Amino acid sequence: MGLPGGIGRSGGFRLPTGGGRRQAGGGFGIGTLVIIGIVLWFLGINPLTLLGGLGGGLGQGTGPTMTPKTSAPRFDRTAGTGGKEDEMRQFVETIIGSTEEVWSGIFKSYGKKYQPPELVIFRGQVRSACGFASAASGPFYCPGDRKAYIDFSFYDQLAKEFGAKGDFAQAYVLTHEIGHHVQNVLGILPQFNRMRQRMGKVEANQMSIKVELQADCFAGVWGYYVQREGWLDEGDLEEALVAANQIGDDTIQRRTQGYVVPESFNHGTSEQRKIWFKRGFDTGRMESCDTFN
Repeated sequence: MGLPGGIGRSGGFRLPTGGGRRQAGGGFGIGTLVIIGIVLWFLGINPLTLLGGLGGGLGQGTGPTMTPKTSAPRFDRTAGTGGKEDEMRQFVETIIGSTEEVWSGIFKSYGKKYQPPELVIFRGQVRSACGFASAASGPFYCPGDRKAYIDFSFYDQLAKEFGAKGDFAQAYVLTHEIGHHVQNVLGILPQFNRMRQRMGKVEANQMSIKVELQADCFAGVWGYYVQREGWLDEGDLEEALVAANQIGDDTIQRRTQGYVVPESFNHGTSEQRKIWFKRGFDTGRMESCDTFN
């Protein structure tokens, strides 16, 4: 992945890692026509047009244009500095800046304003509006404070334990969390937080899968635009797909406990995660990310 300015290297709502616990307020999903109606109302789209497959999309026209120098991202830095960490910070800063440009352009095309999140870089453990979290829990998004959280040590874990190497795999992890922020801005997450009080665990898990797969698809939408601007190298897409495969619920359960329990899935299978990321990547359209229907 070749980022502007020579940046780039080889090699709440969270990605599951097989360790740690999900904090209160994180990791939920949704799947009702009520929510679809809210989202479509926000975007100014006629639901009947979309359900009929006639909706327009940015993939068919002009979209946000990435500039070599991305807009200044919003950060809350709690980790220290030094060598490799500075390089990683520069990398994620570029990725976050690019997501702001892409989603601002997409929202603008619908006559809406995108409100970007903050990224909190922490080490070891951190307190968020969703509670305490540790590096073992993996990156996560907290809708309560509209911040995405990441400990850079997770990237080492992603490569060594999950076998998902490469900078585009790392970018996928981060843009998945930004996908949750997009859902929060659209009103999907707040609505589900109200509805989940009436849901049992199995039903909540099933709904969670839908929102997680949509976040994967939104990450793919971002990938569509950076590919169009020439950021990607040969093999980058495969890096993201390998990462999506390695963090599927079924793959994680086989690796950590030797068997799978489908009723406990809350992020989607490896195949589902690959399919939905690729769908967003191929189309660049939010309309293609309807995991609820």
